[in-house]
Amino acid sequence: MNSPVSDEMDFTINLVREAGNLLLEHYDQAGLYATQKPDHTVVTSADLAADKLISSSIHHHFPDDEIISEESSHHLMNRISPTWIVDPLDGTSNFSLGLSIWGISIARVLDGIPSLGVLYFPLLKELYTCQRGYGAFLNHLPIHTRAPDSAQSLSFFVCCSRTFRKFDVTIPYKPRIMGSGAYTYCLVARGAALIGFDAEAKIWDLAAGWLLVQEAGGTITPFDGSPPFPILTDTDYAVTNFTTITAASSSVLSFGKNKIHRKSGIN
Repeated sequence: MNSPVSDEMDFTINLVREAGNLLLEHYDQAGLYATQKPDHTVVTSADLAADKLISSSIHHHFPDDEIISEESSHHLMNRISPTWIVDPLDGTSNFSLGLSIWGISIARVLDGIPSLGVLYFPLLKELYTCQRGYGAFLNHLPIHTRAPDSAQSLSFFVCCSRTFRKFDVTIPYKPRIMGSGAYTYCLVARGAALIGFDAEAKIWDLAAGWLLVQEAGGTITPFDGSPPFPILTDTDYAVTNFTTITAASSSVLSFGKNKIHRKSGIN
């Protein structure tokens, strides 16, 4: 079974490939200069260039749609408008250090809920796509989460770098930190990791991956706090974090939640 292609999906796939080519023009294995934003995340000229390309293309082809993007617009003006949620370069630290795990994440949201997601990791040659109700795909081939296998002793728990600073974790799987929040969801969706955890995900980190995991048969939910969807008009998404946990199945998710506890005195 190949992935279905709507006009919006075809547009988004072409857009992430175009943005990927632009980012590859900036990429240097020796690294490049990055600056720190007020929230202590980093940004490069490549982030800004990719954001401009993506936003301009969406505005041209879908002039009535809104955009929420890490590098430009952080508020939703009209809740009923179709909205694109964009991370023009997820894994900026990896990118700036000349590492290979970084990519573009774009979701289209209808009625406040992701309806389409595309994630593209150019150096890995991995294109993840999903549409609500049509499954999840890697390079146009279907992917699924993978339940624990008693015959396979290797299982991964993939998480962000803040996880062990803020949480006590006793999950008995090998931990992996990939440096890209969006890639965390991809690894669970494709069955490479059993559980994924992000201590401080932003809406643009998780929008496309949220749908990808669901369409791959997995479960994703807030670990605590409010859910990210539906998106809201009174929220500044630049300062709003979502602690998320995702897993191959509901039983694995329940197991994982019981093995992760917020450290006392740390928010």
